[in-house]
Amino acid sequence: MSFLFYLFLFLFLFLCVLIILVIMSQESKSMGLGSAFGGDASSSLFGTSTADVLKKFTAYLIAFFMISCIVLSIWSSTLARSKETKIPTVIEEVQQ
Repeated sequence: MSFLFYLFLFLFLFLCVLIILVIMSQESKSMGLGSAFGGDASSSLFGTSTADVLKKFTAYLIAFFMISCIVLSIWSSTLARSKETKIPTVIEEVQQ
């Protein structure tokens, strides 16, 4: 069970890095990091309709990010509760 949790946690961190890269590759209104790829205001890195595609892709990534945040939060709280219930039973056995 913990292997799946850590695998999901690793995928969550990969998703965070992917979101950062996608957001940073988009052109801003002031041509911030978008100009780092050598494009000017009339061209883009991946083609003419890149802005629309990247906006949709970013929206899907953010939705998946929010869902995975909720899942990880619930999962980690249930793991913590299961560890808390095991500790008092061991202490009671030692005292008897």
